[in-house]
Amino acid sequence: MNKNIRNFVIIAHIDHGKSTLADRFLELTNTVSENKLVPQYLDGMNLEKEHGITIKMHPVQMQYDEYVLNLIDTPGHVDFTYEVSRALAAVEGAVLLVDGTQGIQAQTLSNLVLAQKQGLKIIGAINKIDVEINDLDKKRKELADLLKADEEEIILLSAKTGKNVDVLLKKIIAEIPSPEIKNESSFKALVFDSHYDDYKGTIAYVRVVEGEIIKGEKIHFAISQARGDVLDLGYFAPQLQSKESLKSGEIGWIATGLKDLNLVRVGDTVVNYNANQKNVEALPGYEEPKPMVFAGFYLAKGKTGAGSGGQDFENFRHSLSQLKLNDSALYFVPESSEALGRGYRLGFLGMLHLQITQERLKEEYGLELVITHPTVPYKVLLKENKTKIVTNPSEWPNPEEIIGYEEPWVKMEIITTPQYLSAIMKLINDSRGTSIHTLTFAERLIIQCEIPLEETIKDFYDSLKSISSGYASLSYEISGYKKTELEKLEVILAGKKFESLSRIIFRDKTEREARSLALKLKTVLPHQNYSVPIQIQAMGRIIARETLPALKKDVTGSLYGGDRTRKMKLWKKQAKGKKKLLAQSDLQIPSEVFFKIFPSSH
Repeated sequence: MNKNIRNFVIIAHIDHGKSTLADRFLELTNTVSENKLVPQYLDGMNLEKEHGITIKMHPVQMQYDEYVLNLIDTPGHVDFTYEVSRALAAVEGAVLLVDGTQGIQAQTLSNLVLAQKQGLKIIGAINKIDVEINDLDKKRKELADLLKADEEEIILLSAKTGKNVDVLLKKIIAEIPSPEIKNESSFKALVFDSHYDDYKGTIAYVRVVEGEIIKGEKIHFAISQARGDVLDLGYFAPQLQSKESLKSGEIGWIATGLKDLNLVRVGDTVVNYNANQKNVEALPGYEEPKPMVFAGFYLAKGKTGAGSGGQDFENFRHSLSQLKLNDSALYFVPESSEALGRGYRLGFLGMLHLQITQERLKEEYGLELVITHPTVPYKVLLKENKTKIVTNPSEWPNPEEIIGYEEPWVKMEIITTPQYLSAIMKLINDSRGTSIHTLTFAERLIIQCEIPLEETIKDFYDSLKSISSGYASLSYEISGYKKTELEKLEVILAGKKFESLSRIIFRDKTEREARSLALKLKTVLPHQNYSVPIQIQAMGRIIARETLPALKKDVTGSLYGGDRTRKMKLWKKQAKGKKKLLAQSDLQIPSEVFFKIFPSSH
């Protein structure tokens, strides 16, 4: 039976038609009835349908003739590369899908490299042949050359109309190898994903490597050392479908009964529980994703009437905990702000991950949130050979203790056409890019470079799309840390320091960023009955200052005629009162201000 199993993924650049192709597979194999098959069927989250992208991997088992086909549909955006790597560890083959109207893109190459590292059989396919593609033959040759295959081996198809999808499916069966069957007495499986069920506890998504597991048996996790009972198990139809056992080579799920999702870690190995076993050798898999973008999340008091105390904050905590159950890459710890109250510091894989999380919290849990300035994890080198990882400006050490700084960098690959080369090179240089190399690929250019992660999370992607009229694409991976020069910008309003407005920046940009922040605060802060000095401090001194004028009230409006000295007395009295108000002020910043200051809050 297991010789007839084919485990494979669909990998591609974002928006190249993966989910639509998966729809056609479901239709062709009668896995989902035609009247229930909606577009992007496997993309179960509303946000996936709204954005038209895949955010989570989605496994499904299909039957075609006598074959069992386990498909995992994967995301295409660079922020979710970790999802792709997890899926690749569970299969033997991959369909590399290319949009015929766009050709090979950056994430196409990135995903191809990941698949090749896993030693997978890769089948090339060009999508969207239902529309006119002038240079289709050329793009087919490009993909064939990339895969070191004959042109005839590249399938031309239309996921929209279903043309040649059956040809691709038969090629998958013919060329992707069946899984290696290891029927040893001991059971061993790789955990590649999980989610939480209120009744069955943590549901582990597994690829069985050795042996067999039967409902009712006890299991043990090699890394977390957790133990559980197999309350239920089965396959993805794509809904969870129960069966009696899972065997070597199969992909399925196990209901563990464990209430703590942290005990079922992505990349862990699950085995039969044996009271005498000591050290179980874990399967080679992949590391858990490390968040590289951090931001503070706070309840927006002015938006919903919610606050940071009592039941509102408890609902916030519960919402994050629930979200974490289905997003193992999400990281959060409590923090507090003098302006926003209690909140959480969240860690993400990238800015799209941050945006999706914010939208999920709003859509699924009804939370209106204020999000502070996103930052990356910096290494601060201290005296006595100590190192501190800082993800929050409020944790910045005393300058007297600091002897150096390091920031994370990425290796970036940009694919574009020659006419945009000059503008893209300028963007890279403006973003502190180094080690720039340019390669020719067919009629396109591949620009390889290294850029600080902090630059990429700002508006690099949007700028790239703008200057290339949408034709350039990029992919990147974290390459490590490099020495840098950093400064902490501190905001002082009416003599009071607001840590929630602080940010860490590259030293050479200190004055420019300080002036920009001061002017923006002057624009968005509400006027008071007194003038508010806006000061930006760095390097031990005030480097930018603006003044927010006081609310104006005509105290002489009731006077008619007479000596000007009467007006002068009233103006002096008013100025004295405002000075007294400033000295006694306890300035509060409405949460709406944060919505205007930080772009990620919109």
